[in-house]
Amino acid sequence: MIKKPNAAQGNELLTPAAAPNKKRKKKPAKPYRKLRIAAWILGIALLLECLYCFVVFTNNPTIRSLREAYIETAMSTMSHHWLAEWFFPDYMVQSVVSRMDNSQKDQIGIISKWDNKDISAPTKPSETTPQEKERAERAAFFELFWELDNTTFEEYVMQHPDVLENGWNNIKINESGLDDDGTSIRTTMGEQVLAIDAKNKILIVRVKGSGFIGALAIAKDPSQLSLAPSAYIGSYGQQLHAIAEENDALLAVTGSGFMDPEGMGDGGEIAGYAMCRGKSYGEHYPSGYKRIELHEDNLLYVMDADQPVSKETTDAVEFSPALIVDGEALVDEYSGWYAINPRACLGQSSKKEILMLVIEGRMIGRSLGCELAACVKILQQHDCYQAMNLDGGTSAVLWYDGQYVTKCSNTSIVSRLMPNAWVYGTRES
Repeated sequence: MIKKPNAAQGNELLTPAAAPNKKRKKKPAKPYRKLRIAAWILGIALLLECLYCFVVFTNNPTIRSLREAYIETAMSTMSHHWLAEWFFPDYMVQSVVSRMDNSQKDQIGIISKWDNKDISAPTKPSETTPQEKERAERAAFFELFWELDNTTFEEYVMQHPDVLENGWNNIKINESGLDDDGTSIRTTMGEQVLAIDAKNKILIVRVKGSGFIGALAIAKDPSQLSLAPSAYIGSYGQQLHAIAEENDALLAVTGSGFMDPEGMGDGGEIAGYAMCRGKSYGEHYPSGYKRIELHEDNLLYVMDADQPVSKETTDAVEFSPALIVDGEALVDEYSGWYAINPRACLGQSSKKEILMLVIEGRMIGRSLGCELAACVKILQQHDCYQAMNLDGGTSAVLWYDGQYVTKCSNTSIVSRLMPNAWVYGTRES
């Protein structure tokens, strides 16, 4: 008969003192461990090398397109050419650069003529009774802002009845700031409306595409547009808001490019030629570059940079390339200009509206930027008739009524120092 130990005996048997003092045996080192680690490292290196060779040398259309866009993006910057030159063969980089040069040369001789310049402005309907006057003002509002989707606008007005307190001619909605979410109003193109200013004839909409966001300002009275210089032009530039405020402007976008060695330019030296309200600055770009001129007839004309400036010119900027001339797009997905960058463009619609387009870029998770063909598509949705690419990159910003509408690609600042800026309208004091 076997006796079971009682509780006390069981506890005594389990105490550490009673347990045998056994030493743990060390696990034998795995043989060839260092060799296996080296093999893993070598395998990863070979995989990366194979991947590099595939990306660099494959003729797969999609990979080739992305590769060329990357090279063009690097080579279109002032100080980051090494991002292409270090990783791709010289012949491949030079091939892209050559294509960029040829695309620029292909635009020589293509200039604006404004074949439709005799289009008459809409006439204002007559009115008699207050009800008829209100209906006429409403009709004129929707004729002016033809882009608006009436249904979403009416819904917004129902939710914000104070919008009509001062009548249709004085509607002012502004939710365009960087901290604002925009309105619930849409355009017929599906764009979100950020601001409507009936008195100053301004509409600002949010534009989006694959990997980018931006804003398009539509200023419907071209007589209010001009190119304003920095107060210290020739010495150094000013940020966009400072130029706008110095000129009591309501709306502003980047103007000329400037000399920017190592990305440290202060906006003091204009790149190319510019005219600000009849006064000339800088020296003309060589053949291949373009110039956008604002004439006394309040129309924008795209010209060759090496040709004489028209006597009717009041304001002008030189850059490249031209995007649309007399309604014909000069840049599409097949014509080059594939670099993914922050963009700024100035144009004019067939209705004579000024179009200021800015695409944000170089911000992962928000907006990388876009190729120029994407800008052309946006402008074409708004019946753009003339348009030119402006200085982009960190200079690409849009400002309206005391606040920035788009973010600078250098998020530590709101704007680069610029030699001049396109400005529109007059701010109310």
